[in-house]
Amino acid sequence: MEIKPNFERLRKTLMREGEADRVPLMELGVHPKIMSEIIGRPFKTTKDRIDFFAMAGYDYAKLSPIVDMNPAKIKPKSEPVQKGSTEGAVDRDWAPEGQGIITNREELDRYVWPEPKDFSYEMFEQAPALLPEGMGVIGQYGDIFTLTWEMMGFETFSFALVDQLDVLEGLWNKIGELVYGMFERMVEYDFVGALWYSDDIAYRTGLLVSPKVLRQYHFPWMKKIGDLARARGIPFIYHTDGILWDVMEDIIDCGVNALHPIEPQAMDIREVKAKYGDRLCLAGNLDLSGPLTRGTPEEVEEEVKRLLREVGPGGGYCLGSGNSVPDYVPLENYKAMTRACLKYGKYPIQV
Repeated sequence: MEIKPNFERLRKTLMREGEADRVPLMELGVHPKIMSEIIGRPFKTTKDRIDFFAMAGYDYAKLSPIVDMNPAKIKPKSEPVQKGSTEGAVDRDWAPEGQGIITNREELDRYVWPEPKDFSYEMFEQAPALLPEGMGVIGQYGDIFTLTWEMMGFETFSFALVDQLDVLEGLWNKIGELVYGMFERMVEYDFVGALWYSDDIAYRTGLLVSPKVLRQYHFPWMKKIGDLARARGIPFIYHTDGILWDVMEDIIDCGVNALHPIEPQAMDIREVKAKYGDRLCLAGNLDLSGPLTRGTPEEVEEEVKRLLREVGPGGGYCLGSGNSVPDYVPLENYKAMTRACLKYGKYPIQV
């Protein structure tokens, strides 16, 4: 099967401009182990990354700045996750539940933050010479909310919502300024055809904090990023796990064009499409607790066909996993997912 990237296919789908020629593939992250197996060599360079996306059937390469949010190497009270991952949630770390690095005003004032000059955009500088014809770039980063609570520890963060609002707001806004600055830089590259912000705000049965907190601190930063995409006339994608009914209108008001990954245990993608498909492109939803990880390639193919049949008609849908592709997804099952989408996802869908 000949695979040629076509970013216009993806753009049209993300912007809900009807049916393209076929349903695009989309992932926030694929584990480097699987990427290495697809390209047939160790995954190390920007070329390796772009070659993977092209060989696997994607219309884009997802690139991110290389960032260390803790350059001062201050010894934490626990071990929060501080480095942004360019592969989405594919590496598993234990997030701090109690106390993190910043628990009070003194620790916030003493913390040594990176400067914008410390962030590397090497992948973006290298990309133009490496992109195959027809392939675009999605610029991705995230975790303003997540880094805030991780650096405080979730328990400390929760108490701070009541008794240390000045510390919480100062930390949230400092991280927001740094992350927003990355998107300001990424959008300057003319080959960046979409922006992707990732930041989990929910789990399977509820939001991590109240809608009031998200509206005060989280969504204003998302809207600023969405405004960057709107000014450039490019799609704005948002990734969050969990059940989102209480804040769906807020997400749309931030300028989000596409929502990922519609976690299958949290929301029924058919219901989401019925209610919001005229305003949001939907991406993902192939259950990581089902055939993709535990089944056979044949079972994966049937799940792909079901999603194409139920969600694909009319456009506005990109197929992928219900989160990201970790290392425990069997290679043959991952290949079955991408192969089935390429084979059966042509419009008009007839599966």
